Amino acid sequence: MSDKDSHGNMHRVVIVGGGTAGWLAAGVLAAKLSAKHTITLIESPNIPSIGVGEGSWPSLRDTLLDIGISETEFLTLCQGAFKQGSSFVNWRKGGHSYHHPFTVPTGYNELDIHTCWQELAPNTSYEDAFSLQAAMCAAGKAPKQIATPDYAHVLNYGYHFDATKLAELLKNHCVDKLNVAHVVGHVDSVHSHQNGDIESVSTKDGEKIVGDLFIDCSGSRGLLIKEHFTIPWVPVKRTMLNDRAVALQVPYSNEDAEIKSTTVATAQTCGWTWDIALQHRRGVGLVYSSQFTNEDQAKQVLIDYVRERYPSAQDAELSFRTLSFEPGYRSQFWVKNCLSLGMSSGFVEPLEASAIAMVELGLRMLCEAFPQNKAHMEIVSKRYNSRFAYRWQRVIDFLKLHYALSDREEPYWLAQRDKASIPDSLAELLELWKYQSPSRLDLIENEEIFPSASYQYVLYGMGFSSSTSPLRLNEEHKRKAVHIRETLQQTKNAYLQGLPSNRVLLNDIAKRYSNEKQHVPSHAQREKNKHASASSCNDIKNTSDKKDTSNDRIGFR
Repeated sequence: MSDKDSHGNMHRVVIVGGGTAGWLAAGVLAAKLSAKHTITLIESPNIPSIGVGEGSWPSLRDTLLDIGISETEFLTLCQGAFKQGSSFVNWRKGGHSYHHPFTVPTGYNELDIHTCWQELAPNTSYEDAFSLQAAMCAAGKAPKQIATPDYAHVLNYGYHFDATKLAELLKNHCVDKLNVAHVVGHVDSVHSHQNGDIESVSTKDGEKIVGDLFIDCSGSRGLLIKEHFTIPWVPVKRTMLNDRAVALQVPYSNEDAEIKSTTVATAQTCGWTWDIALQHRRGVGLVYSSQFTNEDQAKQVLIDYVRERYPSAQDAELSFRTLSFEPGYRSQFWVKNCLSLGMSSGFVEPLEASAIAMVELGLRMLCEAFPQNKAHMEIVSKRYNSRFAYRWQRVIDFLKLHYALSDREEPYWLAQRDKASIPDSLAELLELWKYQSPSRLDLIENEEIFPSASYQYVLYGMGFSSSTSPLRLNEEHKRKAVHIRETLQQTKNAYLQGLPSNRVLLNDIAKRYSNEKQHVPSHAQREKNKHASASSCNDIKNTSDKKDTSNDRIGFR
């Protein structure tokens, strides 16, 4: 490559690997980059998607909107449902449970919510003191109404979805509407420039694909980042003990079965089970450590969970999927002209569903500073590597927090909270939070992946105690806090009356999609729905802004 070429434009993007990560990358880049750029995705015909990542954060609303996919289409074709946060069951002894909702406490950015909670509502759970979302989840309420526009919300939400169907929807949209070139073939060789950049890749069929920027979405294989560039994996097994998962797809007993809008994470003797409700089935699984149980025992734990909660499910209908992983992340995510995304970049475990959000964050940073030439890329990649090393460390701290606060006494749980397994960064924060509640001052990056409100939900949901602030709660703040709680009680009654159940709303959305596909005019029906919604719940307000920056600086949680 000549010096002139090395400083040339970066117009040809080649994505190696499909699945959710690959097709999200293709969709975002094709939708955002100028017409001068070309996007090519190479997908092997014989490597299936893992297909067990079925939960997202609210960030996916913005991503799908950017790509140009309607929410109605997404929810219907991917059998999607609304996710309003996570519910944690039995992470402490005595039948304990709590929620980590996606909506931050009302007034969080104006008041010391922890102090207000302790002084004004000490007998109310933290999650209910200044927020309605946990109560709405418990009541089975959807986060919006049928008249609420696509991607707008009454209560902040992400999604549960069929990951395989999402990848298929993204693929069809990218190819048919965004001009993404789709190459089906198995990449078997990588060709380098003299300067070490990737010049092209070739498939087994002999097709050669030339590019300027290559994105590795080939999963744990790491075809480019690992096999070609040999970038080491940073293992975190000492802290994050889980390295295995088994999963099942459990049918509903009837078509009117309740659809829960939280991911239910239930602690077990050797790990924890996830329980995700889609429109047509549940996705359940057990995450565990091979140090403390084997695969057969893990399968039995999962079967026992299903039998206890869903006795109508027949064993013959259940087919296990297994996953082995080494928790960790790359020592570098962007090397030369190769950026890794998804599991080729890092994976810790499914708790709190951070995997897709990390892909979205990576794509956001790439788009906001898309390299224009080689010199620009060297600066951007350095900044990217620094930012994402920090982000992976914060993901680990936040996930470990859940385990460190447990009081369960099985060997697995004792090992999870062994002091030697807790990162120094988290240990210091836990000591700090004995004396003061988590705040933005503890998390100083301008785009924290988990804001301080999330730490408060988990800390106080798990029974952690912070000292009351030595600062007096002034009368103005006290009046404001009292007013917020009074207003929330009025709003709660309106929401209970006016918000439908998840099943009812999703059925109505599916009907709307069917009408749209059949070109049946639906304006009159929409006006009727709006009138009915207004009559039943005048106090419900929709948030229709594309970016909900009221929750935090990146609008993710």
